[in-house]
Amino acid sequence: MVADADLIALSALQHYLYCPRQCALIHIEQAWAENSATAEGRVAHERVHAVQSEVRRGVRTVTGMPLRSDRLGVTGIADVVELHRAANGGWRPFPVEHKRGRPKSHRADEVQLCAQAIALEEMFSAEIAEGALFYGQPRRRTPVAFDPVLRALTREVAAATRALIVGGRTPRMAYDKQRCDGCSLLEICRPRTTGATASASAWLEAQIDA
Repeated sequence: MVADADLIALSALQHYLYCPRQCALIHIEQAWAENSATAEGRVAHERVHAVQSEVRRGVRTVTGMPLRSDRLGVTGIADVVELHRAANGGWRPFPVEHKRGRPKSHRADEVQLCAQAIALEEMFSAEIAEGALFYGQPRRRTPVAFDPVLRALTREVAAATRALIVGGRTPRMAYDKQRCDGCSLLEICRPRTTGATASASAWLEAQIDA
């Protein structure tokens, strides 16, 4: 079992896959700044992170469920976990992650959800085949299958994120308009003046394989 002090935040995996420098600024340097997008997301998550449980039509819905995976070495909180009755009388978890905006072209949200599923599999001793991402636009679920490719990517990202945080060094990343202009840490990061000369776009494409 991984010691509590050695667990990393599950959300760090998404931050890392979006941008390793963003991940380091948040989880190593403890830097944070909000823009309209992050404020909207924070309010949405505050609503679903209140611990509640209800049963409708035989499905128990739990919000704000604490998660832990020793295999990945992560801990976090699930927005929503639906518990469906399994054939053996136990519960079959179905994680649902709430996101603002629209589905992304990269796999950061899928990796975060898959990490939740892996944690739930350990906690419930059950296999979880799929979950869902609920986006504010168009306000419907996008199903996510936890196939071998996504699971492998999630394990790789968890290992890389842990190595980054344990290493304690914030990497330099080249300015990328689409990624950087939408980041709330733009003014703290200053990628135009502190960024690396190599393109971060190529790195992200190789990691995400969207």
